[in-house]
Parts: sequence; C-alpha cells; structure tokens
Amino acid sequence: MPDFDFAQPTSLDEALALFAAEGEVRALVGGTDIVDQLKTGRRNADMVVDVKRIPELQRLEMADDGLHIGAARALTDIGECPAVRSDYRGLADSSVLVGSWQIQNRAGLGGNVCNAAPSGDTIPSLLTHDASAIVASTSGRREIALSDFFAGPGQTVLQKGEILVEVVLPPIPDNSASAYLRFIPRNEMDIAVAGVGSFLQLNPSDNTVQKARIALASVAPTPVRARAAEEALEGNVLSDELIETAAVAAVGSATPISDVRGSAEYRRELVKVLTRRTLGICRDRISG
Repeated sequence: MPDFDFAQPTSLDEALALFAAEGEVRALVGGTDIVDQLKTGRRNADMVVDVKRIPELQRLEMADDGLHIGAARALTDIGECPAVRSDYRGLADSSVLVGSWQIQNRAGLGGNVCNAAPSGDTIPSLLTHDASAIVASTSGRREIALSDFFAGPGQTVLQKGEILVEVVLPPIPDNSASAYLRFIPRNEMDIAVAGVGSFLQLNPSDNTVQKARIALASVAPTPVRARAAEEALEGNVLSDELIETAAVAAVGSATPISDVRGSAEYRRELVKVLTRRTLGICRDRISG
C-alpha cells in the first residue's frame, strides 16, 4: 500500500476544504473498492478522506421532491428502507446484490456510483428512476442528471474538488413499478455478466404504457439507457408481444465485449432475456 495522508472530517465544509487541496484526494465511502485499487496501483492518492461521518452524506429520507440518499449511506440501510422497498423496488433489488452482506453493511451508494464500473448493480435502477446527483465543492453545488454522470469505465464528470453529496430519486407516479435482475456465473459474490433495470408506468384504464425506462449494466463502457426499447413501449398497450419487441430493441443499445466471463453474443442474449423478465416483474408488481 502506498503512503498517503488520511482524514475523517465530521462536516461537509471540512471535507470540501480537504478535497480542494493540492494533489490527488480520494474519498473513502466503504473502502471496498478504493482500498484494493490503491493496493494494486489502479488508483493513486496523496490523501484519502473518510466521508462516513458527514451527516449530509448519511441522509436517507423522503421529501416533497423525492427520495434523498446520502452518498455514504450503507446499501443495507437502503435495501431495508420501507420507502425504498415500497416505491423503488428496483433499487431494493440491486442494493442487496452488491458483494456479500458484510460488504453491503459497509459500502455506500455513492461509492458504487462514483466507482463508475459498467457493472455497478445499483446504477441501472437509479437510471430507471431518473435519479439526479447532487455534487458540491467549495464553489457551491450543482445537480447532474445521473444519465450524464458517467464519462467512461471508472470515470465520472466530477471535477477537481467536487464530491457526490446525495442522489435524489423523484417521487414515483401511481400505477408504476421497477425491477432489477443480473446474471452472474455464481450464486453470489460476483460481478454481473449483464444486468438490466426496468421501470413501467401504466394507464390503469387501458394498460397503455405511459412511461418506460430500461437501463443496462456490463454491456457498454458505461451503464446505458436502452432508449429504443423505451420508445417501443411508450404509448402502446402492454402485452407479451410488446415486451418481446422491447427486449429485442434493448439489445441494440448494448455494445458488449468478449472476455473470460462471457462473449459479446452471450451478453446480447442476456440483455434480451433480462429485459423481458424485468418488464414482466414490473407488470406483476403493478398488478399486485
């Protein structure tokens, strides 16, 4: 492990001053990624800042503008939160899939987001709920649509001195539901070969799709929305045939690679299967 300075601020202002300092400053949320990255040389740091003790980064509550989740709030807390389990089921699905339960007790949502891995399990669910990232620096705050947050594998649009404070998910409309599924070679403790999050809002009078969101993991350089599949759904009556059309369309948004964990062709087939299944789960959850 290389040498670096270490700090544990207890206020956001204190943390922002540290991140504005010269050199490479890295956040430690849960440490489940950054510790290994520093050990193996994939990341470097002059200072590591533990942000777990900052109250704003531990927020987890519903407000008039939606669900606010602090960047350092543990995934276990998110997955067990009644508001998440009732209204944001896709996020509940994905929160309990990141590593083991020991990792979920430590890892924060912001770490999963800012690590910017194409395979990040919570990210597709956040994208399907049109989440926004609230970031801060000594110069102030700004809001970024999460769909614009990722710049490449392991890269975000965060600028020098900025940190992710919270993620905000808008209130969900009536007659809607979300779901997330992934495929891994093992039963647990593995990285998704492919993952799909879906969201549906239906018109209760005629079962027409009023709003659809589909997001893919592990099949592109960044998590990606399957916009053609969303367009195929919206305005049409939901049926098995329409779900299949959307599943096929979702494959067109995937640009997977072949590696030791699966071929590009295999990943494309997984996108189709997982899209079909998550849309079916959304339909079942809406119907109760």
